[in-house]
Amino acid sequence: MRGPMNFSVNDEIGMLIEGFDTPPAIMMTHNPPYYNDLMADCGFVKAMDMVAYELRQGEVSARLMQVGEKLLSRLKLRVRTMDAKNFWRDIQHICDVYNTAWAANWGFVPMTKSELKVMADTLRLIYDPRMVFFAETEDGTPVGFCLMLPDINVVLKRINGRLLPTGIIKLLTGRRKIDRARVLLMGVDPAFRGHGIDVAFYYLTYQRGVEAGYRWAEFSWILENNRLMNDAALGIGAKPYKKWRVWETPL
Repeated sequence: MRGPMNFSVNDEIGMLIEGFDTPPAIMMTHNPPYYNDLMADCGFVKAMDMVAYELRQGEVSARLMQVGEKLLSRLKLRVRTMDAKNFWRDIQHICDVYNTAWAANWGFVPMTKSELKVMADTLRLIYDPRMVFFAETEDGTPVGFCLMLPDINVVLKRINGRLLPTGIIKLLTGRRKIDRARVLLMGVDPAFRGHGIDVAFYYLTYQRGVEAGYRWAEFSWILENNRLMNDAALGIGAKPYKKWRVWETPL
């Protein structure tokens, strides 16, 4: 038995074990510290930990800003933002690259068409098309993507989670003032790794994010054993600030 997961790594996952003093970003879990004591007392042990990094405006590494623009000019790929007029096509691109890029990761379960529809219906309500990036070959084949979402939790907290009677108005007007975001997903086709696509994504996310008014971002979650992604987060100047655990016990 392994969890908590809702219901796989494609959804909310893990129990918070570090970082209780800050609120959760969008689609991330939060719980009291004693939950973990209960798990240990019941004989559960660690299966895997996931880490979140935070990056504030002005804290990005100088090297990222130096090499980011050069990488974009050297990539033999087209990098673009999400096309709202072709929303479902781009959602399918995200699913295709995700299932390829994440296949070797711990706990991976391919995203199904039903899961894809649920994810898309949710994203359509809150996503910022300026902050979703795709890398494509000359013939339009997607080989990488990076998805950052506005941290709508900021507004939901203000209205105490109540949409009626006035909450929905505050939600619609308040989302334009959100200055926090979460880098939810990034994936690069294994055949195209090592070309700097991930660094280009980080550069664009920071640069365009600041231009769009975002002042803080969370990168989450990253498996503790994913050395490349953890090193990349540290390399751009992000700092680890939260950690979650998936527990397990034999049945």
